Amino acid sequence: MGMKYIYIPLVLLLIVACKEKVKVDPLEPRDTTQIGEEIIVHEEYAGPEPTTPEGTEFYKPVPPVVNPNDPVKKAPSDAIVLFNGDNLDNWISSKDSTAAKWMVNKDGSMTVSNKTGDIQTVQNFGSIQLHLEWKSPEEVQGENQSRGNSGVFLNGLYEVQILDNNNNDTYVNGQVASIYKQHVPLAKASVPTGEWNTYDIIYHAPEFNDEGGKIKSGTITVLHNGVLVQDHVEIKGTTPYIGWPKNPAHGKGPLKLQDHGDNSRVSYRNIWVREL
Repeated sequence: MGMKYIYIPLVLLLIVACKEKVKVDPLEPRDTTQIGEEIIVHEEYAGPEPTTPEGTEFYKPVPPVVNPNDPVKKAPSDAIVLFNGDNLDNWISSKDSTAAKWMVNKDGSMTVSNKTGDIQTVQNFGSIQLHLEWKSPEEVQGENQSRGNSGVFLNGLYEVQILDNNNNDTYVNGQVASIYKQHVPLAKASVPTGEWNTYDIIYHAPEFNDEGGKIKSGTITVLHNGVLVQDHVEIKGTTPYIGWPKNPAHGKGPLKLQDHGDNSRVSYRNIWVREL
């Protein structure tokens, strides 16, 4: 009687193998070189793992105490108040560094004086937290980019757009709360025309080497009326009306507010910064 051979199809072996569950310890270090993952090692967590709660507790540096609503400043106690409704002493003309010519109103706001030019802070800043409030005129005039148009320029170079976009469509990388011509906002969070909007902006300035080359891009985060609309976006360069962004080397610079030159009559109040 001849020898009998039993053939098991290869496909059956594959099916059985696929059904076998591979047990993986989630805490076990893995060789990730085969799956294209980058291993991130944090130096502060090197060495033997602590076995007590105290092993991961530290007590310095102690954060400074800040009053978040200083009754005198009407801003955090460590903030630099740039406009509190009384005067324009902290602002000058961007054209010739003379006194700012915008209007100070009885309600504690200031309004663009048409065709008097942009204004900027006397003081220069690098990375900052910025708070400001703005509103477009209640009486609607113009359309597209000619309605309630202004802007706040960080470092005097990078514009966060201000615009009355209510029932007024325009190019989306130039609408309200855009990083002008670079980043479309995640949402349009405007209040009704003529009411006060708030911008809370976190700006980290770009970095340059000794030869003037950019070695680290700046970033901007914007909350418009408390809604996150720009989420730590990269500043690709300046924000010109025409042309590509440019990256001139710079250090600290002024905060600038725009006179768009078309009777936009945008008003501002309660402007303060915290240096980061």
